[in-house]
Amino acid sequence: MPTTANVLAMSFAGALLAGAAHAETIRLSTYVNETDIRHQGFIKFAELVTEKTEGRVTVEIFPSSTLHTWSDGVDALQGGVSDISWISADTRLPCYRVTSLYPAAINLTDQIGLDAAYAELIAPEAAAVGLIPILNSNYSYDQEWWFQGPVDGLNKLDGKLVRSIGPLVSLMIETWGGQPVFIAPGEVFQSAERGVVNGINMGVATYSSWQLWNVMPYMVNANLFYGNIQYMMNVDRFNALAEPDRAALLEAANETETWLQPRYESWINEQVGNAVMSGGGAAVSISTEERNALIAEIEPKWAAEVDAACGPDLAGKLRDLFAKHRL
Repeated sequence: MPTTANVLAMSFAGALLAGAAHAETIRLSTYVNETDIRHQGFIKFAELVTEKTEGRVTVEIFPSSTLHTWSDGVDALQGGVSDISWISADTRLPCYRVTSLYPAAINLTDQIGLDAAYAELIAPEAAAVGLIPILNSNYSYDQEWWFQGPVDGLNKLDGKLVRSIGPLVSLMIETWGGQPVFIAPGEVFQSAERGVVNGINMGVATYSSWQLWNVMPYMVNANLFYGNIQYMMNVDRFNALAEPDRAALLEAANETETWLQPRYESWINEQVGNAVMSGGGAAVSISTEERNALIAEIEPKWAAEVDAACGPDLAGKLRDLFAKHRL
């Protein structure tokens, strides 16, 4: 006959097994590869989620667009292909589409607060298509330009074919005399190598992770954008979690952003510095006057797009937010 101690031990073991059987696995899809510092951020996020939920929720990371392509984040979440995914400039999120990349020189001292305020403003639009913002990508710091050699200026593209990531960048390229070409991140290396494009607009972290210094080595550090690629979650999937686990997921995301920001910026600086020091690349920064002139040329044109997509009230709140954090 089992002793009381044995009965208690078996009951405890049974509870553990039952808990493990009901553990939730969240599939996180990202376009970044495993050499990118942001992948370490996702690992940190997964660790924090497991810790904060005491193992009731785990996060499985799918890097390098293995679950879906660049433009399919909304479809992947709505269709259950992934649970958390990056969201590109999707027409079903019209305000996010025209403000997740915005022409402004941003002071990143309080990037975490800025990104959180931005996520709050676009959350109702996300909810309308069944999504909820979870994690802000550290993105503002590094959206820049590359060419095969020196250029006279970004506003003198002279017919160059330049890789674009969305409507704002396409407007810039066209305004400055170039031709925008859309290419997903994982395809940019081959496109540059084969001469499909003469220039690239891309995040420095993604650019470095895909070793694009080897094919497009001349960087123009312009600092023309506020950028925020949101990682969103299927809202039904989120609401199906227990309330403490929902809170833990959001807490883990916020702590991850804070943990990652200084590491992200240092890693990008190191990548650029190593490329230049090794002779594999060159990097030049434009002046404050040139930066302001380029933004002043684009921002009024973009204002109509923002007003139409967001509505005057939300557009005004977003502009006020960006103005508060300008350099």
